[in-house]
Amino acid sequence: MTASDRSGLAAGPVPARREMPGQARPAGAPAPGRARKTVSLYGLTFSLPMLLWQMIFFLAPLLFLVALSFWSVRNFRMEPDFNPDNWSRMLGRSVFWEAYLRTLLLSATAAIVTSAVAFPASYAIAFKLSETARRWAIFLMVIPFFTSYLVRVYSWQIFLSDNGIINALLAKIGLGPFPMLNSNFGTMVGYLTLCLPLVILLQLFSLIFVDRTLVEAAHNLRCGRLRTVFEVVVPAARVGLTIAALFCFILTFGDFVSPLYLGGGDPPTLSILITDTTKSGQQWPRAAVVALVMIATLLVIAFAAVRFAYKERGR
Repeated sequence: MTASDRSGLAAGPVPARREMPGQARPAGAPAPGRARKTVSLYGLTFSLPMLLWQMIFFLAPLLFLVALSFWSVRNFRMEPDFNPDNWSRMLGRSVFWEAYLRTLLLSATAAIVTSAVAFPASYAIAFKLSETARRWAIFLMVIPFFTSYLVRVYSWQIFLSDNGIINALLAKIGLGPFPMLNSNFGTMVGYLTLCLPLVILLQLFSLIFVDRTLVEAAHNLRCGRLRTVFEVVVPAARVGLTIAALFCFILTFGDFVSPLYLGGGDPPTLSILITDTTKSGQQWPRAAVVALVMIATLLVIAFAAVRFAYKERGR
């Protein structure tokens, strides 16, 4: 070992060379501050079941649905074919676009109304209740899922009919009767029955993890309670609030029960239109066209909502 080697060892480890501004980086060298992503066999092994699940239960039925939309129906029997007539017939009908806009409007309204109704409850549970009371509140939010959604909708018919419980109570004070069944109001009541407990839970799980020091700092800066909620709490919980509204939109967009049994089914939504299409001459290929349009709409809205929810975190 030479003298220069011994002096280098005595001086300790050589510090990493810093790249000066404007200095050229060697070709092929990774950019500073960026970690190179590697895919390990361990990660692929544990992600394989999820990939197989998605391929078997989502991708394969979706591909079959696409193929089915081009089949033909002859003598009430489906035959494999490549006939784009199903697409032109369905997309060229005004009843399809009326049902599409109606479904889109009802689902968007349900997402907004349900989120607005659920937020005070989830906020109170997250910020005002103790740990024990919060556990009981979560338990009470889960209980409605123990009962069939169809049974709950049938029970609403007793309340909302012209001679139902609500109109009977209103008649005692000289009001009514108000037509609530077979209307958009009835449909919205059914949507709230379906989604309200779930939206409260999703909002609650997001609000629980809001940093309390941010709320205290806002109060120390003399920020009012309402302003603190909209300028501190809501932005901090934006991901959970957006995902909750997205789940509500997805569930109501494909719901069949409430529009039929509480909304009357006329004019139809897309889910009712699928049923009517299959009943008229066994036109399953045309019903597949409607289903694919619904799936495409939900995918676009879901990606847009997730992008909005995480846009600040990606910067």
